[in-house]
Amino acid sequence: MNKKKSFSRIVGDFFAGKGFYVVLFLCVAVIGISAWILLSTPARVKTPDIHLDATYTPSLPAQEASAPQDETLTELPDIDELAEQPVVRPRDEGVAEQPKASPEAKDNQGEAENQPNKSTSPEDNAEDERKKSSSTSLTFVWPVLGDIQGVYAVSELVYNKTLGDWRAHPGIDIAAPLGAKVYAAADGTVTDISVHDLLGTVVTIEHAGGLVSKYANLASVPVVKVGDQVAQNAVIGSVGDTALGESSEASHLHFEMWKDGEPVSPTEYLPNR
Repeated sequence: MNKKKSFSRIVGDFFAGKGFYVVLFLCVAVIGISAWILLSTPARVKTPDIHLDATYTPSLPAQEASAPQDETLTELPDIDELAEQPVVRPRDEGVAEQPKASPEAKDNQGEAENQPNKSTSPEDNAEDERKKSSSTSLTFVWPVLGDIQGVYAVSELVYNKTLGDWRAHPGIDIAAPLGAKVYAAADGTVTDISVHDLLGTVVTIEHAGGLVSKYANLASVPVVKVGDQVAQNAVIGSVGDTALGESSEASHLHFEMWKDGEPVSPTEYLPNR
């Protein structure tokens, strides 16, 4: 009994003293060794078996798998059917098939070819060429020599001393003494001779290229008549005093030019001087 008490006392004294720390150290050592063993052992991971020779077949919805492929694949016609079909040769693009002319149309065409073509006769061709060349080489000269005392004014009004009002002036007034000779400004044909209420005696000459020249305030009797072919610098009359609408002005020739039925400034065609 004394031995048992002494053993218990010894154990109690041991744990009460340094023995407690020894046991604690042993526990920590066991935990550390266990952790080291777990960390140093490689984990075995089971990987699934992969077969590289397997063929992957995507699954399609039942509706798409059963749908017919008419949109992309067409049934080829039978060779025998193609052989029985007639061969149609393609025509060249842009070339329309000419309809066959009937016998009556051929006869009419032959009659038309036998008839003389007036528009292509040598005389008409020569006349057309003459008109073209004359229109391109047409030049004008001053009908009289003198200063401009009345300017061309269509887009704005100028004062008329004789009538005492403002009005357009579709020509130029060239100073010239009474009786001075008036010359044709260019080659042309006399198409009109008239007496105007304000401009007096007027001679109109038609030129090539749609140009027309008018000579006013002439003497009462010009030296040309309607239909005359006049050359440039040919005398057509003389300066007069028949223009009642410009009688307050000094003696002059009223000269106008027209292009395709519209008045134009004569100074655009007359040479500079």
